[in-house]
Amino acid sequence: MANVGKRFAAAKAAFEGKSEVSVEDAVALVKANATAKFDETVDIVFALGVDPRHADQMVRGVVALPNGTGKTVRVAVFARDAKAEEAKAAGADIVGAEDLMESIQGGNLDFDRCIATPDMMPIVGRLGKILGPRNLMPNPRVGTVTMDIKAAVEAAKGGEVQFKAEKAGVVHAGIGKASFDEAALAENVKSIINAVNKARPSGAKGTYIKKIALSSTMGPGVTLDIAAATAE
Repeated sequence: MANVGKRFAAAKAAFEGKSEVSVEDAVALVKANATAKFDETVDIVFALGVDPRHADQMVRGVVALPNGTGKTVRVAVFARDAKAEEAKAAGADIVGAEDLMESIQGGNLDFDRCIATPDMMPIVGRLGKILGPRNLMPNPRVGTVTMDIKAAVEAAKGGEVQFKAEKAGVVHAGIGKASFDEAALAENVKSIINAVNKARPSGAKGTYIKKIALSSTMGPGVTLDIAAATAE
């Protein structure tokens, strides 16, 4: 623990006095100080001026990061017959119908994305209390309830990121790995900022994006210059 403390203290010192920086400077700072013994995830956090308890202030969307996330995504698909075969051919890790529902009810949640064909939603709907709180519930708004199973599975596997405002209007997402080069990380950051900015709901009043911060898994965060970041 002493070594971890020294490493974090050194990283914190490097961040001292730096705030509201450009995307490129934030990426360089976070990347340079991601010194853990594993490939840290680079995370972005938005503080939004919305109250997601109100339907007209919910922020939700999906973005295909141009350079992927660096994460292996396990995909579960609810489908039957030809669509089930399509899912398997596209690389889905788990495919099923009632059997998959029973597996999930039994506590098997070994997947990161859940996709369903529209006819499967009566079955999937029974899992709302399990999948909903984990942000795994298929939703047509983010392309996870669809007949185009091949495209949905390939998008999930290829670096597509879903985002959703949680309590207090916070949106959090992993946008790559510290091992990515700076240009790739910066491009991913700009893509998700653009997507969240475009997802501004009709009920949002006043300042929409209040704060954006970038950090690595084990490192401190740095805030971005919002005006510059959203002008890209």
